[in-house]
Amino acid sequence: MKKVFAFIALIWSVAVFAQNEQLAQNYFERGEFEKALLIYQDLEASHPGNTFFLQKTVACYQQMQQYNKAEELINERLEKTKRPFLYVELGYNYQLQGNTEKAESNYEKAINSINENATNVYAVAQNFEQKILPERAIKAYETATAINKSMNFDYQTAILQGQLGNMDLMIEKLLSFAYNNPHNLPVVKNQLSRFMMQDAQESFNEALRKALLVNTQKNQDIFWNEFLSWYYVQQKDYGKAFIQQKAIFRRDPNTFSNIITLARLAAEENETETAKEIFTYILENSDVASVQLYAHQYLISEDIKDANEGDFAAIKQRINDLLEQYGSGPNTLDLQILKADFEAFHLKESNTGIATLNQALEIGLNRYQKAEVKMKLADILLLDEKFNQAIIYYAQIEDELKNDEVAHEASLKVAKASYFKGDFEWAQKQLKVLKSSSSQLIANDALELYLLIIDNTVEDSTQTALKKFARADYKLYQNKKQEALDGFKDILANDKTESIQDVTLLRVGRMYEDLKQYDLALQYYKQIIDNYAEGIYIDEALFYSAEIYNKILEDPEKAMPLYEKVIFNHEDSIHFVEARKQYRRLRGDANS
Repeated sequence: MKKVFAFIALIWSVAVFAQNEQLAQNYFERGEFEKALLIYQDLEASHPGNTFFLQKTVACYQQMQQYNKAEELINERLEKTKRPFLYVELGYNYQLQGNTEKAESNYEKAINSINENATNVYAVAQNFEQKILPERAIKAYETATAINKSMNFDYQTAILQGQLGNMDLMIEKLLSFAYNNPHNLPVVKNQLSRFMMQDAQESFNEALRKALLVNTQKNQDIFWNEFLSWYYVQQKDYGKAFIQQKAIFRRDPNTFSNIITLARLAAEENETETAKEIFTYILENSDVASVQLYAHQYLISEDIKDANEGDFAAIKQRINDLLEQYGSGPNTLDLQILKADFEAFHLKESNTGIATLNQALEIGLNRYQKAEVKMKLADILLLDEKFNQAIIYYAQIEDELKNDEVAHEASLKVAKASYFKGDFEWAQKQLKVLKSSSSQLIANDALELYLLIIDNTVEDSTQTALKKFARADYKLYQNKKQEALDGFKDILANDKTESIQDVTLLRVGRMYEDLKQYDLALQYYKQIIDNYAEGIYIDEALFYSAEIYNKILEDPEKAMPLYEKVIFNHEDSIHFVEARKQYRRLRGDANS
């Protein structure tokens, strides 16, 4: 029983201690230093070895400008403990009073203590850092390493050099630390990433790039190629990252997985040309069946996007040849789904596509694979205007994979199917829930469609313009591009519902982009920029126009002011980050 009471007493004392410490901190942060001092004095008296309470007590005296009392306490502890960090405390107390001579004298005593015992550096340097005295902290670290060569404080001094604005020294120290301590590489990369992402640090990015290039030239260790590849990936310059990865692979064939990862990253970021180049390289250098199949599939998918009818026969043959080579099992499911999509949406053979998917359902699939097949099956039924059947399949996925991202995607497609057939009320209910989806992409798409329906219901209760727009959108889904274009143009010419005009202009602009008729696309975007500057599609019109001038027409003088408007007027735009990156590149902030 005594042990139980003792344990309860211990728990109680710990709780009271923590509560008192928090209370003192709260008083200190609110500027109620007298109240904080009383608690810290008690805590310091009951825990004389705790340097934190000593320092907080001293800080309270200093905030109240009771420097003599702070000095007395520090000297008392110095006499008792001889701990060198207290010289820093004493020096800082003099510094606050403007007594530079005595401050410097005590700082030197702290540094000299390191000469006597190098391990004193830990407490002394840390205290200098706490007092925001980076030059003194650096000197402390350098003193220790001069005495004991086995000590390494590159990381600490790098951060301090960064605080002083000496970015080149910071980079040099961090890279040296990473090279000598590879297990700490993630810590270094994380620190570098923080500086790379800051608005005013493009000069830092360029300095880091140059430092990495110098190291790759001076030292043949592939560590530097890998680091440089990482840098280019952070900059989303996948082409240059690929150059480094090829150099690494030639020297170490076991690193091929990095090239596969890079290809996936480039594909996910829609860096299509670079991704195609990397996947082609993968085909030439890998004999792993699953990797080759993945590369083939990506390349075929991209070729389909740019294909015309004259290319269809060759693409169909490529798909069939691969299925004959690898078989029609679970391992080629993605290719079978691609085949069905191609048959339905491009060859206009919906029944053949459905048959392909039904055959896929007969092989041994897990529930996620079955959901993929059913999703594409529903997509094709929707293509054929079999709205209710499509919705049934989507609903099955929702039910079978409750709360999963795939289920949310199916829910979004239910809403779109309802929208296509003009059932806006039901679509709106679905979209209202999906707006808060954990998937940002689904949430964004849901919000965009939700706002389209809301905006065009408020202004036009009959939803006449919205019905026309949904019909044209549906034609676009069916890959009937000319019919879709005619439908959107009819709205622009004949429907005066104000809320439908800007989004229609955007649709037409995007369609002309897909058709590579960039001058026409720019004309439609300009109408949004000129006439709907307060609308919700202005950031997209600005960004897409800038992208055409920048990447297609290679006219940076026209691209830059458009990117600039996105940056300064539309910080909440999903295109903000890319606009800023491109603007800085064109301005010459970073070496491309």
